[in-house]
Amino acid sequence: MKNGVTDVSHKRTKNCGRKRIQIDLDHFRSIPLPERKIIRDAANALKVSTSVLSRNLKSGDIRRHSNAIKPFLSEENKKGRLQFCLDMLDKESLPHDPKFHDMQNVIHIDEKWFDLSKKCETYYLLADEEEPHRTCKSKNFVTKVMFLAAVARPRFDGQGNVTFSGKIGIYPFITKEPAKRSSVNRVAGTLETKAMTSVKRDTVRSYLIEKVIRDIRAKWPREDMHKLICIQQDNARTHVDPKDIEFCQAAQQSGFDIQLMCQPPNSPDMNVLDLGFFRALQSLRYKKVAKTIDDLVNAVEETFENYPVEKLNNIFLTLQLCMMETMKVKGSNAYKLPRMGKDGLERRGQLPIQIKCDAGLVNSVYEFLNEV
Repeated sequence: MKNGVTDVSHKRTKNCGRKRIQIDLDHFRSIPLPERKIIRDAANALKVSTSVLSRNLKSGDIRRHSNAIKPFLSEENKKGRLQFCLDMLDKESLPHDPKFHDMQNVIHIDEKWFDLSKKCETYYLLADEEEPHRTCKSKNFVTKVMFLAAVARPRFDGQGNVTFSGKIGIYPFITKEPAKRSSVNRVAGTLETKAMTSVKRDTVRSYLIEKVIRDIRAKWPREDMHKLICIQQDNARTHVDPKDIEFCQAAQQSGFDIQLMCQPPNSPDMNVLDLGFFRALQSLRYKKVAKTIDDLVNAVEETFENYPVEKLNNIFLTLQLCMMETMKVKGSNAYKLPRMGKDGLERRGQLPIQIKCDAGLVNSVYEFLNEV
C-alpha cells in the first residue's frame, strides 16, 4: 500500500514462462550482409526461428537499417564541401562563438521529375471490394513532368506569425500545342499541354529570368530588397553559368542584386530541396488524383503552396546540422544526422535560427585545409 492506495500490479511480465532463447551477437555480426537482408535468411544463418529474431528486433538487440547509395566523393570534392561549410559560417561569430549564417538571403533551386502515376500503388480495400485495374503501354513510359522549384528560408515575427513563406515558386517544363487531329475528347486546333522531354541550358536560363527572378522581385521582403540575394544551384550541365551575361543583366534590374552560386559537386545534402523538401512534396502529391498533365501540374502547384512553412524552416536547420556533421568527418558524406527535436523546441518557443558549432571543430577544419 502506498499513499492509501493498494498496489495490485504484478511483476510477471517478461519474468514468466520458459527462458528466452539468446542469440550469439558475435555470430550475428559475422554473418555477411547479403544474408541479413530479411529476417528469415538471418534466422537460417543463426539456426534459430524467425520469432526469436523478431523478439530481438523488438527488444532493440538488433535494428532495421535502410541503406541508400550516396555519391562518390573525391578528395577535391571533400575539400570543396569543407570550404563551402566554412563559407556558410557567420563571420561576425568567428572565432570564439562560431555559428552558421541564418541563410535568409539564399534561394535554393533544383529540378525534379513528378510522375503522373506510381508503378506500384498500395490501397486498403474491403473484403468484397473490387481491386483497381491500372494499365499502360509500358511501365517505362509513365507520363512525367519536370518542375523547377525555388525556395528560400521562411521568416516569422516575434509572435511566430509568418511574414515571408519562402516559397518563390515551382514551375513546370511544359508547352501548349494545338491538336493536329480531332478526337472524341477535343477538336483539331485545341491547345494541349505537352511535357518537355528534354530541358537545355537556354530553357533553364529563360525560366530563371522570366519566372524565378520575376517572382523574387514580387515576393521578396521589401526591407531586404537592396541586400545581396544568392541563388544556389547544383552543378548540372544544363544549369546557367554564374557569370552568364544575360542572367547578370536581368538580375541587376529594379534595384536588386541577385547572384548565382554553385553548391559543391556531388553534394545533394547541401541543398534543402534534395535534403527533404522534394521527397515530402512528392509524398503529399501522391495523395491527389491526377489523370492528365494539367491535373498533375495543378496537384504539384497546390501541394507546393500548401506545404507547411514551419517544416520548410526545419529543413534549413537540418541543412546546418548536415554541414556541422560534414566538418566532423572531414568533408565525407558518411555521417549520421543527429536529432535535435525540432517540433518540441518549436512548441516551447526555443527553436534556434542558427546552429552553433564548436570552436575547436572549426579550427581543426581550417588546419586540415591548410595542410592539404
